[in-house]
Amino acid sequence: MKAFSITFDYRCPFARNANEHVLLALEAGKGWDVTFLPFSLDQVHLSDADPAVWDGGPRSAGLIATETALVVSKLMPERFRAVHRSLFAARHDQARDLRDLVVVKDVLINNGVDIDQVMTELDSGWPLEQYRKAHESAVADYGVFGVPTFIVDNQAAFVRIMTRPEDDKDLAVSTIERVLDIVSSHPELNEIKHTSAAR
Repeated sequence: MKAFSITFDYRCPFARNANEHVLLALEAGKGWDVTFLPFSLDQVHLSDADPAVWDGGPRSAGLIATETALVVSKLMPERFRAVHRSLFAARHDQARDLRDLVVVKDVLINNGVDIDQVMTELDSGWPLEQYRKAHESAVADYGVFGVPTFIVDNQAAFVRIMTRPEDDKDLAVSTIERVLDIVSSHPELNEIKHTSAAR
């Protein structure tokens, strides 16, 4: 069974693309062992003078959606994939603000998740601590700087997938298999970037 991690921050459209490919491939029956690894774009874009997002301040509201996803992943893993996809959709398809707790609660309701249970866990503080540790470990251990980053066989690579899978499961599987092969088997390919985007 192939094991890998993929970083995400719900703000990023490229993270949405890559995570959708992974989710659809899993639905198609790929037996990968996938860790969806939270990462904070707000944290990496702070100036040296700014407090860390984990310590409060105006940018801490940007953490709530991912903290919520961590709670669902731990307590209701059978609902995580649907919630994960729906949080991306709320941000990128519906242009909703995931810093608004009402929006996050709507996603939970629509996916049959007990809001009160999630809010209790958020108030306990462990989701924020888990988020911080995951982010800091990704930076320290693999030099992660953004999303989506794939981590496979102790190799990490930032990968931009320009297209969404829509409902094409074969495309999702082949896209992610290609990425995993390049990341794990071709570390000499440090950076490939097309000079123009396909339209």
